[in-house]
Amino acid sequence: MTTLPTVATRGEWLAARDKLLVKEKELTRARDEVSALRRELPMVAIEQSYEFDGPSGPATLLELFEGRRQLIVRHFMFHPDWDEGCVGCSFQVDNLGHPSHLNARDTTLVLVSRAPLAKIQPFQQRMGWTTPWYSSFRSRFNEDFGVTKDDSETSGLSVLLRDGSRIFHTYSSFSRGGDILLNTYNYLDLTPLGRQEDELDYPQQWWRHHDRHDS
Repeated sequence: MTTLPTVATRGEWLAARDKLLVKEKELTRARDEVSALRRELPMVAIEQSYEFDGPSGPATLLELFEGRRQLIVRHFMFHPDWDEGCVGCSFQVDNLGHPSHLNARDTTLVLVSRAPLAKIQPFQQRMGWTTPWYSSFRSRFNEDFGVTKDDSETSGLSVLLRDGSRIFHTYSSFSRGGDILLNTYNYLDLTPLGRQEDELDYPQQWWRHHDRHDS
């Protein structure tokens, strides 16, 4: 059972809140510093050609940018043998905002999975998502970006930069590196009950596709 906070006067609460604010500001500055260091990472030229199957037909990696300079690829776990996508990856896509804000900063976000498009599209329709979703079934894209190993899938995110027609890989993140993108967690972290995962065998135990949560 989660222990509830102690009851305090308004003055005591304000003093405790001010003390926590110091730590919150330290965390904000530390995150700004890490973000700056991330932008300074070197980049690797992508020399390989990749072909994807998308909603408008075959597409090259360059075409995934949709003419913008930056591309964020959400490596969505969806093995070719599965009938539906990963619950955790679905959790992240549920937390995506409207793409116009990213697009306004010259950035495109897409989903890429190894499952064939014939499996991706019914699941996407079921989930009600509109984020562009491509299949890498016919290329080694997943293997080359470290999210398919020995025919097993892992989740991740990669960032690519376009300079003319040249493409560069600038950043990748895996596993809990994607926590910051889960706005549901960010909201829950503000509450006294938090994520309510402490008594679970593993945190993801409560995750469901959004159409399978109890009312």
